[in-house]
Order: sequence, then structure tokens, then C-alpha cells
Amino acid sequence: MAHRKKNAPRRGSLAYLPRGRASKFVPRIKNWPSYEGDSARLLGFVGYKAGMTHAVMTIDSPNSPFKGQETVIPVTVIDTPPIRPFSIRGYEATPYGLKLAVEVLAENLSEDLRKTMPFPKEYDHGTKLKEFEEKLDSLAEIRMVIHTQPRLAGVPKKKPDITEYKVGAPSVREAFEYAQSILGTDVRVADILNEGVLVDSIAVTKGHGFQGPVRRWGVRILQHKSRKTKRGIGCIGPWTPTNIRYTVPRPGQTGFHTRTSFNNKILKMGERGEEITPSGGFVNYGVIRGDYVMLHGSVPGTVKRPVRLRFAIRPKKGHVDAPAQVSYISTASKQ
Repeated sequence: MAHRKKNAPRRGSLAYLPRGRASKFVPRIKNWPSYEGDSARLLGFVGYKAGMTHAVMTIDSPNSPFKGQETVIPVTVIDTPPIRPFSIRGYEATPYGLKLAVEVLAENLSEDLRKTMPFPKEYDHGTKLKEFEEKLDSLAEIRMVIHTQPRLAGVPKKKPDITEYKVGAPSVREAFEYAQSILGTDVRVADILNEGVLVDSIAVTKGHGFQGPVRRWGVRILQHKSRKTKRGIGCIGPWTPTNIRYTVPRPGQTGFHTRTSFNNKILKMGERGEEITPSGGFVNYGVIRGDYVMLHGSVPGTVKRPVRLRFAIRPKKGHVDAPAQVSYISTASKQ
């Protein structure tokens, strides 16, 4: 602005516009990584954020000047009870993108699913399975619809969260055979992920409601003699053109957005959550009683919020999927 001696632009990326509220607590994954493995598997898992602590690990980066030395790092613990796939979906390629062509449900559906979706009164599983196999050659992708089991986690609810995951396999037929083998069964996190691999963490961030441009965009507070307002901007646009541009920092919804944290390394996985639970439990969560995943760094979302894990879509160059050397995990009381 010409009348200012100091430039005070908006702080915040325009790449995240519009900053609207997420439609649901469970985020949507729009892109999946290319799979190069020999055997078929789901391309991710879903769990509940339990909290954070700190650990001591040995730096294994080959380019780090501190390679071989120990360092204290922040870690996030995800409670990952077994998931249950209950549907197989086949997608075909069209000029307008992927389109759902055929779907088959499991025979033994969980009773907790009634809290989320109605069950079909008359459903022939065998007929739908044959119809799926007949269309297998025309399909481009196989995905599975899974639901969580909150009863086995530390979240105070019974209603499961429903998500969709792509099945990675060398061919569509192998993906269908794998999906058919795990349909209606409990799948544990150790069947999908391994220690040392990089994953992307997708979740809905903490909501802060309707906020002004100072907190939402970090603009400078005007001087005390300013007219009408201080916690605002001096001008929202020119007389010509007579419209407000989208680049102008405006008040609105802050937080509760779908965000992705790329390349979080899995430092540790286990079946006994008590070994990493702080004394007294995680704050606002409690004790982890089953499977867990410990990630390097922080992930979006608040405690008890679903966190979707996906194999890294843009992994670091030269990264080797080797287990980390963790020598200490803090279990001191966080209360």
C-alpha cells in the first residue's frame, strides 16, 4: 500500500482456499500412491489420535552430520484397533474419471453398522459376487469400504466410522482375490503397515470457529487512532473493479479443515498399548488397551479424532524403510 512505510501482507497460503468447514470428522482421501509391491494389501489404515509424548532415538539419516547420535524427538501415538472391511467396490475408467460399477457386501455385517447405515432386507451375496467376477476385466480399480471398532479403542462412542481404502496389487484380479479373502474379517495394523515406513497422516484439524483477519490471516493490527476498527484491514479493495478479490484477507471459519501431514515415519508398532501409555493415561483419552502406532512428529487433529494413515504419496528421496532405533519412550504422567 502506498501510504504505508512498512509492508504488512497477509500471512497464509492461498492454496488452502476456501477455508471452509470439513463436511465430516472422517477426512476424505482423493489421491492414492502408486503401488509397487509383490503382494496385494490395503494402502492404509485408520485409527484414533491418543496424544503425544517424547522419545529418544538414534539419528539414522545418512546425510545428517549427527548420524549415530541420540536425539529427543516428539512422537504421536495413534490407537489402532482392528478394522473390518464390509464391502468391495469395483471402479471403471470413464472420460469423466472413475465411476462405481459394481459392489458386493459381506455376509456377516456388524451390528454396530446399524447405527450408521441401514441393512438391506434381502441380499444375495452369491449373486452379487458372480456379477462382480463377470465385470472384473472391465474394472480399473478395486477399493474396500471399512469401518472402525470404537468399542476396542479409548473413544467414548459405539458408532463406527466408515472410510474407503484402495487395494494395491499388481493386477485387478489379484486385488479382488485379496479383498475377497479379508471381506468381513478383522484386519490388524500389523497386516498392513511396518516399522520404518513413511506414511501420510490425514485428519480434520482443531476448530476455532469464526475469527477475524488478525487471527485467521495474521494481518497487522492498525494503530489506535485508526477509523472504525483496528483488528481489520485498511482497505478491502479498489473502487475499480467494483468487487472484492479473493486474495483479500477476510474473516471467516478458522480450523476444522482437512489437512495432510506428509512423510511421518513409523517409529514403533505394538500390541500392548500399556507399554507406551503414560501413568494416568493420555490426557483426555485414557489408556490404550490394544494395537498402537507411534509416529515421528505431530499430526493434524485433536485427541479422539479419526486419523487416516496412507502410504507416502511422495516419499523422501533415498529413504530406506528400516526400523528406527528407539532407546527410550517417556511414560511420565501428563496430567
